Amino acid sequence: MDKKPIIEIKELHTYYGRAHVLKGINLTIYENETIAILGRSGCGKSTLLRHMIGLNQPGSGEILIKGKNIPKLNEDKKTEVLKRIGMLFQNGALFNSMSIADNVALPLREHTDLEESTISIMTRMKLDLVGLGGFEGFNPAQLSGGMRKRAGLARAIAMDPEILFCDEPSAGLDPIVAAGIDQLLLKLKQAFKMTMVVVTHEMASVFLIADRIAMMNEGQILAVGTRAEIENNPHSFIQQFLHREPDKDKVDRETFLQNLTSEISG
Repeated sequence: MDKKPIIEIKELHTYYGRAHVLKGINLTIYENETIAILGRSGCGKSTLLRHMIGLNQPGSGEILIKGKNIPKLNEDKKTEVLKRIGMLFQNGALFNSMSIADNVALPLREHTDLEESTISIMTRMKLDLVGLGGFEGFNPAQLSGGMRKRAGLARAIAMDPEILFCDEPSAGLDPIVAAGIDQLLLKLKQAFKMTMVVVTHEMASVFLIADRIAMMNEGQILAVGTRAEIENNPHSFIQQFLHREPDKDKVDRETFLQNLTSEISG
């Protein structure tokens, strides 16, 4: 059976003032897959993510989620589509004045008519699922960075989304905690059969969780494929990124110091 598209981005262009940030992005994301959007800092991957969740308006192009062009929808229709989307922000984006339970329950209180007793049960279930059972009454400031990320993830899945977006899910975490987040994302995908879109520059995470990788540079998508396809892609930037090679037109610190020493001694 053919794979069914759930997100389709067509000729997406974005401008910040005179800066051309996204330059004709075309990308199809399929149901129940995890796709990682990979690239160096400032390449446009987080901007692309903000467009997909309806936070940014494009200069031109289409962003279709389940066949509906998000930028063209009125607010009510856009809200209905976005209710089926979960978002894990880079810093968790938890409200410090609220308990962890209240943070997780917030989408349910805002977007459903469920009884408070039902919301409480669903909140505990989601916290248990991310390994935070028993921490309902804690505030974000009382948790470690990894625990705050897990709490943010519990809130992102509070309404059982069809699509989960993650912005740098392992950023700022030590390797062991980051690996735990990766394993949790794999567990959630299996449990909820959801589509995941993960923006990151962490190669270890990408190779573990992603079915496909979209490699970005300077506002464009250079290639989309499996790990093997990306690793075998001959594009010079892709190989440079994968092998962690510095830009060749920049003088490294050691060379700079050697040249400076030679000039002084000469």
